[in-house]
Amino acid sequence: MLVFVLMLAALLSACGGAPAAPTSAPTNAPASEPTTATTTEATTEATTEATTEATTEATAEATTEATTEATTTSGTLPDLGGRQVTVAVENAYPPFNYVNPNTGQGEGWDYDAWNEICRLLNCVPVYQEASWEGIIQAVANKQYDAAADGITITPERAEQVAFSDGYIQVTQRLMARVGETRFTNMDEFIANAELRLGTQTGTTNYETAVKLLPEARIQAFEQFPFAVAALINGDVDGVLMDETAGQGYIGTNAEQIVLIGDPISSDALGFIFPKDSDLVAPVNQALAEMRASGKLDELAQKYFSAEFKLPGNE
Repeated sequence: MLVFVLMLAALLSACGGAPAAPTSAPTNAPASEPTTATTTEATTEATTEATTEATTEATAEATTEATTEATTTSGTLPDLGGRQVTVAVENAYPPFNYVNPNTGQGEGWDYDAWNEICRLLNCVPVYQEASWEGIIQAVANKQYDAAADGITITPERAEQVAFSDGYIQVTQRLMARVGETRFTNMDEFIANAELRLGTQTGTTNYETAVKLLPEARIQAFEQFPFAVAALINGDVDGVLMDETAGQGYIGTNAEQIVLIGDPISSDALGFIFPKDSDLVAPVNQALAEMRASGKLDELAQKYFSAEFKLPGNE
């Protein structure tokens, strides 16, 4: 009997242990959900923060790059820091340079061009009058920083001075009196041994003249205004000069003189500097900017067309 009781107690004890195991399960299951939610929230927050930071950084980098590029593009021209630049001019070669009789001030294409160059480069042009005869040598000797006088670029001159890029291509033309009937072009002028040609000494026009005519038929003048006056007065029969300058004189004396015949030669004009000048590159950059912006075309229309009238002779 005792054995039966003991066996029964053991059986009841074994049956009573089964329900106790599940009591801890409900407390552990919900605990895993907050952990997952917290991890997801943290990951999302970190990802958002990282994305925002990366986007902000990329935007800032792009903005900086764009700003830098814009600054570089608009600031490519050198800054000469207000430096004074002495520019030699003849003041007797319209429309490039001349003295306005109404104001006593120098004016012309050279003045407007160099004023714009120095505006772009932050320099101050100081104009100094010089005679054509010695202007190239004076620049070579560093008496001036530059010279502007409608100077034709030639290999011979380039041995003495440094040239800027050409700012205009010009042709040499024959100027005659209005109503001239003895010739209509340079070939006919050359064929008539009685005709005399005027031009300016030391110019490429003079060099062209001596290639075409005996020196006995050439009247060389110190300045072109004297040559044009001689033509109008009948002292010479024609004048050989650059078309750009010729247009300037015609704008003032349209009833008396005219350019005739085909172009005789084509040449580029440039500014000159001492051989080792540090101004050549900056000025070339300024000229390129003026060409791109239309400023050179604007100045050509103002001075190298029939619109030009020499002050005091309007």
